[in-house]
Amino acid sequence: MLVLTTETVPGRELVVLGLVRGSTVRAKHIGSDIVAGLRNIVGGEIREYASLMAGAREQALDRMIAEAEALGADAVIGTRFETSQIAQSAAEILAYGTAVKYA
Repeated sequence: MLVLTTETVPGRELVVLGLVRGSTVRAKHIGSDIVAGLRNIVGGEIREYASLMAGAREQALDRMIAEAEALGADAVIGTRFETSQIAQSAAEILAYGTAVKYA
């Protein structure tokens, strides 16, 4: 599955199938939270959170691709990511784009 941030696939005529999306909500683990709090004192990257968010982005992307494949898409164009805080210790990652089929 071709996934692009551009609005077209160069050299291809496209048929739009519609919006596709995938999301996940992840919460911090108390152990990671403690380590991150300690790291926050001395500064630097908080690897526990970076890893959590990287995994969440991949899962949201995989779910978006699965939705596009279910529509019979060849590609997803205009792909974007959004994040929002759901609760004090949980965040949602949303991947969305336009599913298209080659004409």
